[in-house]
Amino acid sequence: MTELTPFTVEVPSSELDELRRRLAAVRLPDAPAGIGWSHGVERDHLAELVRVWRDEFDWRAVEARLNAWPQVTTTIEGQPVHAVHARSAAPDAVPLLLLHGWPSTVADFLPVLPELVERFHVVAPSLPGSGFSGPTLEVGWDLDRYARTLLELMTRAGYDRFVVQGGDWGALIGSHVARLAPERVALVHVNALATPVDWTSGDPTAGLSGSDAAAVHALGALWEERSGYATIMGTRPQTLAYALADSPVGLLAWHLEWFVDYDPTTTTQTPVDPMAVLADVTTAWLTGTAGSSGRIYRECHGAFTAHDPSGVPTAVACFTGDHTVRGLAERAHRIVRWRRYDTGGHFASLQAPEVLVADLVAAVTEAGV
Repeated sequence: MTELTPFTVEVPSSELDELRRRLAAVRLPDAPAGIGWSHGVERDHLAELVRVWRDEFDWRAVEARLNAWPQVTTTIEGQPVHAVHARSAAPDAVPLLLLHGWPSTVADFLPVLPELVERFHVVAPSLPGSGFSGPTLEVGWDLDRYARTLLELMTRAGYDRFVVQGGDWGALIGSHVARLAPERVALVHVNALATPVDWTSGDPTAGLSGSDAAAVHALGALWEERSGYATIMGTRPQTLAYALADSPVGLLAWHLEWFVDYDPTTTTQTPVDPMAVLADVTTAWLTGTAGSSGRIYRECHGAFTAHDPSGVPTAVACFTGDHTVRGLAERAHRIVRWRRYDTGGHFASLQAPEVLVADLVAAVTEAGV
């Protein structure tokens, strides 16, 4: 199968009824008095969001917003792949491969799609294993396989040369697309770019500026506190998957910790709209992809090791809460543009959509694409 088949999101009402039944039967754990968010997701915050999910959230509205955009499916190396494929009316439109991370879905791009299609032919896939491209059917989904699959998707969509934009895992996978096919990628634009710290093979601060070295130490301390989720999904994802596949509330809690960035009262980041969080979590629940989407941490462990720069120009947008260290980033990317913004957050398409689009457009203009 090489063609792209039109796709429409249509979830049976029986599945939505079953979800509400499970939400109504929730059994929350105890929580010692006064712990707040110090031990994980705060109990009262979760309980209120469960109520909103059960009584107020409208999945059909999310379906309608998704179905307002052209969507396609295809099969690549035996794996079903879904994507929004929205062509621009602009005569000089540039093809754009738009990649989400974890635990996001293509629904995160709904706030930016209207502006993007004014300038770009947009291909926004559900990453294999996530949402409507999942679950994955076998192991072996390393960075190379993700990149090969996305390159084939762009070929089938009719684009030989294109720009890549991605955040979180989308930034890592998008950069690897450029490494595999630098002749096809005109520019890589990333946000929420991970710059992992490896203390096992020497001093990672060697050769860095004083400020970057300090940032590396701070990042290492932060990772030590917050990396439990990645350790579990990077080593025993199947064990976790049983709980996430059986309990929508457990799935919400596991994902919610990242959408609130550990602090729902923060004044330095734009809060993520709870309805956007529920759109992502509901997508994972309805498609049965909570387990397969998390396997990326085990399958793509190589993303956290050193890579040679692709040579493709790379623009980096850093939003509030991003802990990207430029000195580390320059070891794996040919950086031509670097901007920091005192707004937004890790999920920039939801938290600062206008700024994200403006930075992407500026980067493409500067690169002469």
